[in-house]
Amino acid sequence: MKYIKDLHDGDSIRSIYLCKGKRTAETRNGKPYDSLILQDKTGTVDGKIWDPNSSGIADYDEKDFVEVVGDVITYNNNLQLNVKQLRIASEGDYNPADYMPTSEKSVDTMYEELLGYVRSISNPWLRRGVEYYFVKDEDFIKLFKGHSAAKTVHHGFAGGLLEHTLSVVKFCEYLAGAYEILNRDLLFASAICHDIGKVRELSSFPDNDYTDEGQLIGHIVIGVEMIGEAIRSLPGFPEKLANEWKHCVVAHHGELEYGSPKKPALAEAVALNIADNADAKMQTLKEIFKDKTGTEWLGYNRLFESNLRKSSV
Repeated sequence: MKYIKDLHDGDSIRSIYLCKGKRTAETRNGKPYDSLILQDKTGTVDGKIWDPNSSGIADYDEKDFVEVVGDVITYNNNLQLNVKQLRIASEGDYNPADYMPTSEKSVDTMYEELLGYVRSISNPWLRRGVEYYFVKDEDFIKLFKGHSAAKTVHHGFAGGLLEHTLSVVKFCEYLAGAYEILNRDLLFASAICHDIGKVRELSSFPDNDYTDEGQLIGHIVIGVEMIGEAIRSLPGFPEKLANEWKHCVVAHHGELEYGSPKKPALAEAVALNIADNADAKMQTLKEIFKDKTGTEWLGYNRLFESNLRKSSV
């Protein structure tokens, strides 16, 4: 198998990839062609089938594993695969794990570390509320460990949701130690649960796409609903504390235009927004700069609203 990260301009390949996306279009001359996104665990590459009616191109669709024969070229400074032959791969021809981008870190080790933070919550109501999912719900735990944190942008890989959550908690640990105004228990409970709605907003790999629930409601509201379920399982949960916990999750995107129904009104909500934003942006930069060498400018990035490049040191 030729991994996508190992492709170079001028390569001629025969390899199996997951067809992540497919779109049929027409050239300026009215000739049909297929534009597709091919994926393995190392990344994605754009593909083009300029003669989709050729006898060498089998019928295929999105989410199929396909064996392709073609040439790698550079187009607009990005690699592109011109596909000459395509067939549906047989089930025994590939290992599905090779086609899911995964965290470079141990999922089990990260989860154990996260559970350490759960156990450190001294407030019994908040700790038991977090344990409702992270200790007692086996189905949730399995989903959470293997889920991505996003379709694109940052942590868009299996284990990414766990990796992002743990990083946010660690940012919050620093903030709680540096600023005595922060309630550590509320901040930790909110950080651990801030993105739990993503297990329902996004489908699992290999799809990793928005569900109907995700499109209609979104992970913030879904997450607050899930926290409400945990709270209702604990009769006597203090109402004021419940509202503060929910608020931190509701407001963790910081601004209305970024999807938060409310702006932060508690110091813990402000801290969580800072931690979430910091990790998302630093991971985005990590992914942008991955495998980049030299100090060439990389072009305008919408998230940062700036032209980016690596430093010279």
